[in-house]
Amino acid sequence: MKLLTAFMTVLTLMGNTCSAQNTTNFANIGSVDRFDASLDELISKDAKIEVLCGGFEWAEGPVWVPEAGNEFGGYVLFSDIPQNVVMKWQEGVGASVFMKPSGYTGVADYGKEPGSNGLALDASGRLVLCEHGDRRISVLTKGGGKVTLADHWNGQRFNSPNDLAIRSNGDIFFTDPIYGLPNRADDALRETDFCGIYRLQQDGTVTVQYKKVSRPNGIAFSPDEKNLYVANSDGNDPVWRVFPVQTDGNLGSPTPFFDSSKEDRISRGGGDGLKVDVHGNVFATGPGGVLVLSPQGKLLGRIATGERIANVGWGNDGSVLYLTSDMYLCRIQTTTKGAGL
Repeated sequence: MKLLTAFMTVLTLMGNTCSAQNTTNFANIGSVDRFDASLDELISKDAKIEVLCGGFEWAEGPVWVPEAGNEFGGYVLFSDIPQNVVMKWQEGVGASVFMKPSGYTGVADYGKEPGSNGLALDASGRLVLCEHGDRRISVLTKGGGKVTLADHWNGQRFNSPNDLAIRSNGDIFFTDPIYGLPNRADDALRETDFCGIYRLQQDGTVTVQYKKVSRPNGIAFSPDEKNLYVANSDGNDPVWRVFPVQTDGNLGSPTPFFDSSKEDRISRGGGDGLKVDVHGNVFATGPGGVLVLSPQGKLLGRIATGERIANVGWGNDGSVLYLTSDMYLCRIQTTTKGAGL
């Protein structure tokens, strides 16, 4: 039986209220699979996966928000896509609704996944969102209102922006599969015939960088920002690719980085969210958990909660990895730190 009845937060999203878990005694879940001895340099042998809160329909896109004057240093924001909400979790306080609606502001029903997905902070500390239902990249302004950064390319609306990576120069690279459309690939509202990888520049220019990944999903830069990693969530092509970033800021042709179908220690399957550490190791959600991959694409290990895992994000001093795992928000202490923090 799942941990639901034992320790999880019980949420009441109606009316933007919730009953929050107020504890620092967290239950542990899952295990760390060690396929290579070098994983011990990244995750200690006594590291545990802690479940911080739960009760969500499908948690996604965790991002750490540093906060001056907070004794715990900040808080985590994450999406619950089906509930069209961004949640906030803070140490010693628990979970609460941060924003609702988060990704769809229309009046008609918009399918099963209307909310926000990937979240990130820009250089000014503003929250940038990938929105399924409103089919846009938006930013939360200082006064609490939203501004649309991009919602179309070449006169055509995006499918449903999924995940994003913000380069230090302010460029936003994002993926645009069809998962947020009510009828997905066959939806009558669809305006592009591909699932693209896009670049959004600070002047508002949007360019397609690549069209040939069937279901582009998680996305993150290498520490030096010379390479961009992109996951494909299509099990028929379960390949993580790496794109060189050219001097003009556009992407070059990709090469395979990791292919789950060629690894006999895990099942075949595509990927979802991913992040990179300061050493260039890639922490990528995939078959059975978070795959830990060396800069050369070697499988070092796997963080497995026993539940599906959508995405990951670095937090606290950069050494804590937060996991959105199906109905749960979890974390694990590492001995490395996230890139770009």
